[in-house]
Amino acid sequence: MDLTDTGRKLGLSDSKHVIRKAEELRRLCDVQFDSSVIGVGEVCKGLICLEIAANRFQVMFDRQLAIRMSGMSEKAYNRSFNSLQNGLGVKTKLDVRELAIQFGCVRLIPFVQKGLALYKDRFVTSLPASRRASADFTRPVFTAVAFYLCAKKQKLKVDKLKLIELCGTSEAEFSSVSNSMNDLCFDVFGIAKEKKDPKSVKGNRVLLDALPAKRKLEDGGDVSDDSSDDVEDDLEIPSYKRHKQMEKAAYEKWKSTVVASNKNSKPGASGKRKRQTQLNFARKAPETVALEAS
Repeated sequence: MDLTDTGRKLGLSDSKHVIRKAEELRRLCDVQFDSSVIGVGEVCKGLICLEIAANRFQVMFDRQLAIRMSGMSEKAYNRSFNSLQNGLGVKTKLDVRELAIQFGCVRLIPFVQKGLALYKDRFVTSLPASRRASADFTRPVFTAVAFYLCAKKQKLKVDKLKLIELCGTSEAEFSSVSNSMNDLCFDVFGIAKEKKDPKSVKGNRVLLDALPAKRKLEDGGDVSDDSSDDVEDDLEIPSYKRHKQMEKAAYEKWKSTVVASNKNSKPGASGKRKRQTQLNFARKAPETVALEAS
């Protein structure tokens, strides 16, 4: 695969240093490991090397065009990119300020910086003394996860998949770091998930305060024995309860009507049985006449 021709199609014909760096990365990839083992073909490998080189020199790279040229889906391309980048040992630099500007969340910068510093301190403290010196937080996944969790806590929408793409990691690693940050720094990154009592909701509280007698009923207190007008009684009973009472009264009325109708229909039924008895008696008459004739 000729990277010069591919670079020209991607608009990198004027960036000779990017193409030279991409060729160097491809040779390094061929020497260190077989890319076909991780599912990266020659065409995709050349495109990924061009993208890594363009990112190194901060040159604009059309990733969507590269995905179409590779003949792969976006998800498969991202997975191949992360695998190849990790195999080459290339580290992507990710700055909090650049992320904030790119996603339009500049006010998150101090929260992300504070959260990252706190997480590093608590994580190192939790390690044994022999492993503290080898703790490495230079990987961009930590910055990306801290930025995502702060945005989520502030109820700001951030594209998680784009963050994973920028930091060059996998979804599994992103989730693992996210769980670790939530566990160690829940006070900074965590989101409380507590069920609220309906009585504590402001809207319901206003309604209850408007009707003191109703609030007394809802709170489980006794109703005063003092006599009150019908209008006050209607206010004390919620609308759905009044509706149920009206339905019950209508049902009782219908039930009494049906019972009364059944009682009135009993004489008619007994008269029908009497007519049947007369018919049976008439059928026995010919037998009697036959016996007398013999």
